[in-house]
Order: sequence, then structure tokens, then C-alpha cells
Amino acid sequence: MTAMQFLISTLFDLFLMVVLMRFWLQAAKADFYNPLSQFVVKATSFAVNPLRKIIPGLGGLDLASLLLAFIVAAAKITALIFLVGATWEVGFVLLNALVTVIKEGLNLLFWVLVIRALLSWVSQGNNPIEAVFHQLTEPMLRPIRKVLPPLGGLDLSILVLIIALQFAQFLFMDLVG
Repeated sequence: MTAMQFLISTLFDLFLMVVLMRFWLQAAKADFYNPLSQFVVKATSFAVNPLRKIIPGLGGLDLASLLLAFIVAAAKITALIFLVGATWEVGFVLLNALVTVIKEGLNLLFWVLVIRALLSWVSQGNNPIEAVFHQLTEPMLRPIRKVLPPLGGLDLSILVLIIALQFAQFLFMDLVG
């Protein structure tokens, strides 16, 4: 991968994660006044708000954020295609944009889980980011805790979810090639 490909991929992927975080925060009904939530909203409002006029929400889901995520992924694929001088094909771009959104969504979940686990060791519940990450991940961790109780004071539910997530990522990449 060339330096330009790396830079384009990284910039688009970071913004894509912020857009997906906005969708996730709204879907989980996380604390809107948390500093992390405020950052995400302010960083994406310039693009999400105009889309909201065209695409309304549905059942509490912010479809404008999802559409923006898809547009960002398609722009990333398009920029990379033009960078390498390949031919641009609609089907290829749309399919790869969908795969990119799913892949980055899984990556976002992975990193949120890792950061939450690290913060749980050092912050002792005093970090506002930890509170939002708790709101985001607790619905996924609660069913695991019902099956796997704490062992010696250690909560292994995050580890189990990370392993399941990694398995899902490998399975997804095997299916889409």
C-alpha cells in the first residue's frame, strides 16, 4: 500500500467510524450530553443534518447517519480507484462500500470493547467516556454474563464478545472474499 493509499484509507475510515458512532449512540439512546457524544454530534452535523431533511428516522434509528456512512465508504472506494487508475464501476463501488461499512462497524465495536476493558482497569468509573461505552456495550455483554458468571472477580464477558466479534469478522471476510 502506498503512502497516499494509506492516508486516504485512514482519513476516510476515521470519519466513517465517527459517523457509525453517531448512529450507534442514537440507537443505544446514550447520554447526549456526554463530551464524547457532543464531539461525535458536532463532528458529523455538517453532513448528517442536511441528509435528515431528505431521509427521516425510522423507529428510533438515524437512517441519515447510515446513509452518510455508506456515502463516505463509497467516496473512499472511489478515491482509491482513481488513485490507482482503475476503472470505476457502480456495482463494484456500491458492493465494496457496503462491505466497508460493515467491516468498519465491526472494527468500531472491537475498539470500543478494548478501550472499555482498559478503562475499567484504570478509571474506576470516573471517566465520562467509560460511561458512554458502558451504555453502548452493556446490551451485548448482559446476555453473556447470564451464561458466564464472574470468575474470581474477573468479568470475562468482554473477552468472550471480542472473540465472538473476531470470529464474525473472519467469517464475514471469508464470505465476501
